[in-house]
Amino acid sequence: MPRESKAAKQARAQKVEERMLAHYGEGECSLDYESDPFRLVCAVVLSAQCTDAAVNKVTPSLFKKYPTCSQLAQAKVTDVEKIIHSLGFFRAKAANLIKLSQMLVSDFAGEVPNDINLLQKLPGVGRKTANVVMCEAFRNPQGIAVDTHVFRIAHRLKFAGPSADTPDKTEKALLNIYPQKDWLFINHQWVHFGREFCRAQRPRCADCIIGDLCPSFDGETPA
Repeated sequence: MPRESKAAKQARAQKVEERMLAHYGEGECSLDYESDPFRLVCAVVLSAQCTDAAVNKVTPSLFKKYPTCSQLAQAKVTDVEKIIHSLGFFRAKAANLIKLSQMLVSDFAGEVPNDINLLQKLPGVGRKTANVVMCEAFRNPQGIAVDTHVFRIAHRLKFAGPSADTPDKTEKALLNIYPQKDWLFINHQWVHFGREFCRAQRPRCADCIIGDLCPSFDGETPA
């Protein structure tokens, strides 16, 4: 297969986005957070190495007891652990929730900052979490959140090469071919697409909505 030019890859990427938009719209966040940026930060931190469905089972109890960052900042870590104990790495996550709440109170007047670099100063918040918050809470995309779905799909579509072997490198590859206006939607759309079609195991390639745009497509399974 001849090497694909950047212009050709950008054109193919745009066709992929058009199909995604037609099928999923802008996409919806799978985490329940009641349009509160603070609750979204907490939910995304809790979602690491865990399903969104599992997070949604514990956050109602968490936010009922600690509805604001000021209240969570004063919580006992053992009390938070009891609420989120069903989640993986619950001890580290409980500690991070309290610490990030304390930092929001002390450094940001209790408000989640609309700044990707400041967000990453919060305990437990990495670039992926910061990207989700920037797009979902503030509709101010500064990058693309690369989770397991986005990483897998980017590589199957050959939008990221073999050397893009980390989420950060894969994000850079995607930012190089997608215009900023599309950064807002890609994570949500691709998460839904990854669950419906481009699964890690037994992907539904024969039914795929972008099969003709995917270099890995062979009619049955990805190469």
